[in-house]
Amino acid sequence: MAPAYLPTAGAARRRDAPPALDISSLVSVSLPLVTTYEQAALEALGDPTRREIFERLSRSPLAVGELAGGLPISRPAVSQHLKVLKEAGLVFDRPAGTRRVYQVDPRAVEALREYFDAFWGQALQNFQRAVEAPTDVHQSKESR
Repeated sequence: MAPAYLPTAGAARRRDAPPALDISSLVSVSLPLVTTYEQAALEALGDPTRREIFERLSRSPLAVGELAGGLPISRPAVSQHLKVLKEAGLVFDRPAGTRRVYQVDPRAVEALREYFDAFWGQALQNFQRAVEAPTDVHQSKESR
């Protein structure tokens, strides 16, 4: 049964009721194959600076100061980027004296690899089907 504030078929919505939720604009509906974790990780890596930080951390664990030394941004900006990467589950930190050392979470790398492997596998299957299709199908599409 629908909640009282949602209109039923043929019924008008009450004036004091909140508007019905439009789920057509939600990303999870638009991208059903991308899980929330993968989506957060891909969004985090979409920023070039965060991607650079992630790549540096994939080579070796580093503290904020060490990361900031090789980037054209401030230490607080590096910390903010690390916060986004950490919230996306891509990196974690551990105390080392008075500082925190960040490193890539290998489970995150494995999850992203599995995601891209599945995507790549599907693309290769589609390519194979296209290549193995009868040649008259290709010719009829080209003549249009």
